[in-house]
Amino acid sequence: MAIYKPTEKWQSLLLAVNLSEQIIPGTFEHTMQNLIDKKLDLRIFDYKYRNDLTGAPAINPRILLKIIIFCYSIGIIGSRKIAKLCKHHILVKALAEDTEPHYTTISDFISGMDKEIEIVFTEVLLVCDAMDLIKGKMFAVDGCKMPSNASKEWSGTKEELQEKYNKLKKVSRKILEKHKKTDRIGKKELEADTKKLERLEKKAQKIYEFLQTHEDRKGAGGEIIQSNITDNESGKIKCSHGVIQGYNGIAVADNKNQVIVAANAYGTVAEGQFFEEMLNETEKNMKLIKGENKPLKDKIMLGDTAYFSEDNLQAAKKKEMEAIIPDAQFRNRDDYLKEGRRREGKEKLDSRYFQYVKKGNYFVCPNKKILIFKGKVKLNRNEGYKYQSKANDCEGCAYADRCFHTKKKIKKCRI
Repeated sequence: MAIYKPTEKWQSLLLAVNLSEQIIPGTFEHTMQNLIDKKLDLRIFDYKYRNDLTGAPAINPRILLKIIIFCYSIGIIGSRKIAKLCKHHILVKALAEDTEPHYTTISDFISGMDKEIEIVFTEVLLVCDAMDLIKGKMFAVDGCKMPSNASKEWSGTKEELQEKYNKLKKVSRKILEKHKKTDRIGKKELEADTKKLERLEKKAQKIYEFLQTHEDRKGAGGEIIQSNITDNESGKIKCSHGVIQGYNGIAVADNKNQVIVAANAYGTVAEGQFFEEMLNETEKNMKLIKGENKPLKDKIMLGDTAYFSEDNLQAAKKKEMEAIIPDAQFRNRDDYLKEGRRREGKEKLDSRYFQYVKKGNYFVCPNKKILIFKGKVKLNRNEGYKYQSKANDCEGCAYADRCFHTKKKIKKCRI
């Protein structure tokens, strides 16, 4: 049997390390460091610091920018975690040039430098264009769901938050009444109740202040959506991992080297409503780097079905560009997809397979069962009419696995 040398991966070491040698040429961190240190003009950050005559020296913004971008690239987005890496992670320590910024310094830089970082982003695009990395002929737009630091606990409409506030005050009153009625209460119990009361009052005050200063948020269709007390720009977003409190990051990328030419984050899952805004952002940035009055004229924008709408197509037409965006039903109309890729006899049975009888206002399904009219329904911004079969009609149906709205629990067919 083979014998291997023992290892000690938890062993602490004292090594003579040259920080500059840790940044290896050809890597992402080397490219980023070279770009920030030698190519970008970061004097736009200087006006934030008024310590030239008095005050302690500040950490150079270029260092903060490097460690934040690198940590984001490896999936570390929390200020506390970034600050910890500056002490223990050799690459981050090298990028930080052996400085150890406090997490509040990192957090303040991220939250207070949004306008400056936008200018830096434009400068990066200018450098990319000078290196011939941006073609500017065809673009693609898409979104990515990202969690925020806000908690879902603090989400709700004004009505829901008011109800939560009332519950917190009710519990607080119960604790106070308990103290009034009980003459002999233990010291430990008294301390625990006092701390609990302080926490409840703090939460209640936070909700109260929010309710006094904010109105209900509204979605794309004008419906009321949940606000968030901690971060009201974020929203509850459904993604592959469930529902998160966060943002939908939308980016427009150039087709030559997938360089992002425009990006923004929105606290809603509906990407399509921001298509025109992303077009305007792309046009603005391309004007700067290409020097053209109409940089999107005769260009192509690609998008998935989430961006399909008449308004979005008209927005692209105004820019004199071509938008290639399929609608949600394009596969049903494509003969190649229907005949070439679908297995004959295995395709889903959508509304085309149901026969409508106008005289009785009902549908007949492929299994010759009747779906009766159930009234008008509204789903998000779409309206329509609902027809539903009896539960017994769907039990044991040979088309159940292909029926387009059959639910196993309900065992009813709806269209």
